Amino acid sequence: MVADPESFILANTSLMAPPHVPEIRLRLASEVHDLWLKTEEDLEEIGLPPPFWAFAWAGGQGLARYILDHPETVAGKSVVDFASGSGLVAIAAALAGAKSVLAVDIDPWARTAVRLNAKANGVSVDFSGDDLIGQSLDVDLVLAGDVFYDRDFAAALVEWFTGLSAGGVTVLVGDPGRSYRPTDRLEPLATYEVPVTRVLEDAEVKKTTVWKFR
Repeated sequence: MVADPESFILANTSLMAPPHVPEIRLRLASEVHDLWLKTEEDLEEIGLPPPFWAFAWAGGQGLARYILDHPETVAGKSVVDFASGSGLVAIAAALAGAKSVLAVDIDPWARTAVRLNAKANGVSVDFSGDDLIGQSLDVDLVLAGDVFYDRDFAAALVEWFTGLSAGGVTVLVGDPGRSYRPTDRLEPLATYEVPVTRVLEDAEVKKTTVWKFR
C-alpha cells in the first residue's frame, strides 16, 4: 500500500517538459498503461479514476501555449484553472503574471500533483477540490483544457460557462476536437499542432484550438 500521494507520484513519474510547452516542467508518467495498473494496485481499489494528473493533454498544452504567448490575457488578473489535472495551465498563468491562480480539480491526487509541479516551476498556485460547476465565481478569467469529452459533463459546463460569461467572467477553453465541444458557442483565438502520446490519443499530433466562450 502506498504511503501517500506524494511518495507515489515521485516514484512513478519523471520531471519533464511537455513538448508544446517546453518552458514548463511537470511530473509526468512515461508509461501510460503501467501507471494505470500501478495506481489501482497500490491503492487496492480497482476502478480508481485514471491518473489524469500524470499527463499533459492536448487541450491543456494548447491553452498553456496561448497564455505564455499572450501574457496580457492573464497579467494582473484573478484566474481559475478548471479541471486542472497536472496544473499545467495554472502554472502557465502564474508564469505569465496572473495576480492569483486557483487550480480546481475533484481528483484528490491532483492537489499533490499541482503542488509538486508548481514548486518545480517556482510559482504559487492555490488549489481547491470542490465541485464548482454551477457556482458564481468572483474572478476575471476561467481557463479549461480538454473538458468536452463527455456528453452530460459538457452540457453542465455549457450552462455554467454561459452564466459566467454573462456575469463578466472571460472563459477560455483549449480543445483538440472532443466529441461534445459546443463549437457554436465558441470564438477561435489560435490553433496549434500539439504532439501527444499515441497511447492516449488516436494520433501523434492533435490539432488543438483555443476558444473564447461567448
